[in-house]
Amino acid sequence: MHVVLAGGGTAGHIEPALALADALRRQDPTVGITALGTEKGLETRLVPERGYELGLIPAVPLPRKPTPELITVPGRLRGTIKAAEQILERTKADCVVGFGGYVALPGYLAAKRLGVPIIVHEANARPGLANKIGSRYAKFVAVSTPDSKLRGARYVGIPLRRTIAILDRAAVRPEARAAFGLDPNLPTLLVSGGSQGARRLNEVIQATVPALQRAGIQVLHAVGPKNELPHADNMPGMPPYVPVPYVDRMDLAYAAADMMLCRAGAMTVAELSAVGLPAAFVPLPIGNGEQRLNAQPLVNAGGGVLVDDAQLTSDWVQSNVLPVLADPHRLYEMSRAASEFGRRDADELLVGMVYEAIAQHNK
Repeated sequence: MHVVLAGGGTAGHIEPALALADALRRQDPTVGITALGTEKGLETRLVPERGYELGLIPAVPLPRKPTPELITVPGRLRGTIKAAEQILERTKADCVVGFGGYVALPGYLAAKRLGVPIIVHEANARPGLANKIGSRYAKFVAVSTPDSKLRGARYVGIPLRRTIAILDRAAVRPEARAAFGLDPNLPTLLVSGGSQGARRLNEVIQATVPALQRAGIQVLHAVGPKNELPHADNMPGMPPYVPVPYVDRMDLAYAAADMMLCRAGAMTVAELSAVGLPAAFVPLPIGNGEQRLNAQPLVNAGGGVLVDDAQLTSDWVQSNVLPVLADPHRLYEMSRAASEFGRRDADELLVGMVYEAIAQHNK
């Protein structure tokens, strides 16, 4: 069996694809896996690092919304569809699993031309253009939210890295806090604006750290690799403030934390709900509003709070985040609500869909 994964460009597309690849290999170590990608995407680093083959195709950016530019897409896609077809033929692909983005659409169209079964996975509450088109040709559509608008969709969640899917935060907490130089017993706030960081979150939290420390709360702050690392002026006897450029072991960061302040990307929301970590979500103020939609069901379930980017201030953090961190019972209730909402088995459910699609096609 050979499976082609189409989910390049951003970590939000690549990580679920690689989580599925890992789950497929656990089920059958002999399965062939090829990931479609372009020379410009993060997949050029992430896919080979995880030990999978990368098949490169030309990049054709897609408009985020229907615009006059959309009518030029078929002509610009012609060459990249042909390149995707060649990869499917060379690998003798049994199915294509797409995760959205500009790599997915040529993968879907190439699979349709060759009669290869298509599975679509949509991570965001509001589907992107590639997956809207792909879902028209796919008998199997998986989504991350139960109220998705994609026709015929099954709610499976988002495939997660195994280290996060099986994480026991309480059991790992002592090791995790020691790894980051944190106090083993103090309430802990984790702050991250995603893989690149977020200036707005950085500025607000840096202004709020003294108040948090005075309240007995320590902070682990992933600033972002391209952002200036703030000076950590840890006074003797005060809770630690630990700024780091980047966290490559998010499982340890989640285990160390009692609450998180973060953006609301689909992967972040899925990971936090799976591990039961309450969060204050600050949706990215640009785009089509999908980050607010990603976070809203978890917030409605009681696993987090939500604030607009423009409303995020030091005063807001002190009024809305600090009281949660200071209340063990409320932290417990929010953690339980997040856990009940989360899905840890999306990778295995998606593996089942792969086998189902191939079996149905081969009847």
